[in-house]
Amino acid sequence: MHIMEGFLPLKWCLFWFVLTLPFLAVGLRSINKNVRAKPEIKLLLGLAGAFAFVLSALKIPSVTGSCSHPTGVGLGAMLFGPTTMSVLGCIVLLFQALLLAHGGLTTLGANTFSMAVVGPLVAYGIFRSGLRLRLPRSLVVFVAAFLGDLVTYVTTSLQLALAFPAPEGGVWASILKFMSIFAVTQVPLAVSEGILTLLVFNFLVAYNRQELEELNVLSREV
Repeated sequence: MHIMEGFLPLKWCLFWFVLTLPFLAVGLRSINKNVRAKPEIKLLLGLAGAFAFVLSALKIPSVTGSCSHPTGVGLGAMLFGPTTMSVLGCIVLLFQALLLAHGGLTTLGANTFSMAVVGPLVAYGIFRSGLRLRLPRSLVVFVAAFLGDLVTYVTTSLQLALAFPAPEGGVWASILKFMSIFAVTQVPLAVSEGILTLLVFNFLVAYNRQELEELNVLSREV
């Protein structure tokens, strides 16, 4: 992540783009509904997008044709749900491809699917499950952001392995190779992202509690 421009064969670029489209369509409807009902959340939407943009722009070279970096999508997924973060993540990736030469336009679908579809789905699922189980909120937020980051790189490893299977061992051998190389840089980055996401989340709890309650992120105080 991000897979660079022109690195994936065209058929895989189209495949991941088509797979991503339904999530973007649902996300756009979700954003429109939430903004109409709660116009005051626009600042939080901007914060979630900016958080993802800044963190995912901090890249470290990794597997050939790719790089390693935080994703920043866990925060937005916990606040607004996974499909809203799919839209914000796609916008972030588009701007990075155009302005920073980070990722690419042909690989936008693949990068969006790994970082802005799978990552938010996992982060949101863990966050909601943890709250239902009444686990400590700080632990839930950290784990959701941590695993939302890591699963992005598992997905990217799968994308690269499908496009470039190993001569011996095929896709499975290739995915294990990519994952092992990514892990060197991504595990500590995921820990850092979990800590930073928790700090920002706690800041929002302290200063934007009403908005979080309206979004059902926090229980309303009685």
